[in-house]
Amino acid sequence: MTRLRARKVQPIGPPVDEPVRTMSVWVPDWPLVAAGVDSATPAAVFVANRVVACTAAARAAGVRRHMRRREAQSRAPSLEVLDHDPDRDARAFEAVVHAVEALTPRIEVTRPGRCAFPTRGPSRYFGGDDALASRALDVVAEVLAAPVAVGVADGPFAAAHAARTALVRANRSGGGEPPVWVVAPGRAAEYLAPLSLGALDRPELADVLARLGLHSLGDLAALPAADVLGRFGSEGLEAHRLACGLDPRPPATEPPPPDLVVSAELDPPAEQVAPIAFVARGMADELHARLDARGSVCTRIVISAETEHGERSERVWRHEGALSAGAIADRVRWQMDGWLHANVRQRPSAGIVHLWLHPDEVVAADGRQLGFWGADTGAADRAVRAIARVQGLLGADAVLVPEYAGGRDPGEQLRLVPAAAVDLGADRPAARPDWVGAPWPGRLPNPSPATLHPDAVPVDVLDARGRQVVVDGRCRPTAEPAALRAGRRRRRIESWAGPWPVDERWWDPERRSRRVRYQVVTDDGAAHLVVLEGGRWTIAATYD
Repeated sequence: MTRLRARKVQPIGPPVDEPVRTMSVWVPDWPLVAAGVDSATPAAVFVANRVVACTAAARAAGVRRHMRRREAQSRAPSLEVLDHDPDRDARAFEAVVHAVEALTPRIEVTRPGRCAFPTRGPSRYFGGDDALASRALDVVAEVLAAPVAVGVADGPFAAAHAARTALVRANRSGGGEPPVWVVAPGRAAEYLAPLSLGALDRPELADVLARLGLHSLGDLAALPAADVLGRFGSEGLEAHRLACGLDPRPPATEPPPPDLVVSAELDPPAEQVAPIAFVARGMADELHARLDARGSVCTRIVISAETEHGERSERVWRHEGALSAGAIADRVRWQMDGWLHANVRQRPSAGIVHLWLHPDEVVAADGRQLGFWGADTGAADRAVRAIARVQGLLGADAVLVPEYAGGRDPGEQLRLVPAAAVDLGADRPAARPDWVGAPWPGRLPNPSPATLHPDAVPVDVLDARGRQVVVDGRCRPTAEPAALRAGRRRRRIESWAGPWPVDERWWDPERRSRRVRYQVVTDDGAAHLVVLEGGRWTIAATYD
């Protein structure tokens, strides 16, 4: 009788919840590098009048990311202003990705300017992480005359920050040390611990954590994961995992089902980006419909294309959140634009006939994604796209959005600015009442009126004898308000508050304003803000 003995089978690959050893290749200020701007030239790329990238010369003059255009130009008067062009950035980055493909066949592109790949196989082949990083610098330097930083760590998040550390270290040494930083295996959490919460790139969450007394990733990692999940939901749990040196989500133990793969045949073969992008949009919508039916979202996707001659382009695209249909279509367009407009050796020799979308990482959907205070980020994205369409039809200044500006009257506290002048996709402090920190003495007390009349409504404020109430130079009324008359209608004033005097810009004869305001409630239950200026009464606003 043969006795069978149990044998422990070692799993292939890393443990279930151990981050993948990753190398991140980062080209700083990529939008400017792609535009061909030298780092010694003060220049910046703007989106909605905010700086998104600037050269070293501009930073030396005091220009910083998220700074408004006017402030940036005041600090660097010779600043060269460039518009953001994602297509140009992606097309130019194709040469860098193609060079890194000499090290490993499957490159993961996070965004133009940054790519990553697992180091397990390539590191063994080239003799370790340090040798692999040096080789990556060499292959990129052959196609790009710009600074490049390489970071190696456990997981893409730590590797990306290791690349930043490498660049800072190289700059401090004056170029004496290579821009490479390798975090030892198993030390990612220790490396990330001193970093500020801003490294998570989640401003609202970081602000709340800071108010709770947490100031670094180490402080966040020290909290129990269950407590963070219960308090901050899935977003907080992902941030906690990143702070602990883990991947945002536990690795999927099963590959995505094959029925999620979407493919299309292009007939006739496409040699331009436009028809490919049109087909890709329909494919992306179909993929999202299949994902929605399963209650899933895609966080990493492989985009493949093949020509009549069998030439193939394949890229892995990752997104920190869920890839929307529009985001997938954009990545198809970027990849195809870079491939079709590459140099002669890399460019395909025939038209593209096949296109595939392979979901590479599919996770369960968390439901409707809400902001920390309940804002629907999906609705915000849809609103931004709708505004962009209106601007394309009517002009960049056709859509206006409100900003708090401060003032003593309700009509002055909000102003409308062109939507093209602000970044609607980011948190806008100017859209919150606490944006205005000035006290504004003489400001009307809360609550603010709900309706502001574009054209002030002329009225008469009468006393008990039917005479018009006036106010003398010392802001003393001749009598108490008793009735409000608008045309032939007359209402009894049940209660009132005031007068609230305002004497503004007395030094400017053209803009000087002197007025008094009353808050009145009439017998029909309506509440109004009435203003006396130049001897005339008007209704400026109405309370609801």
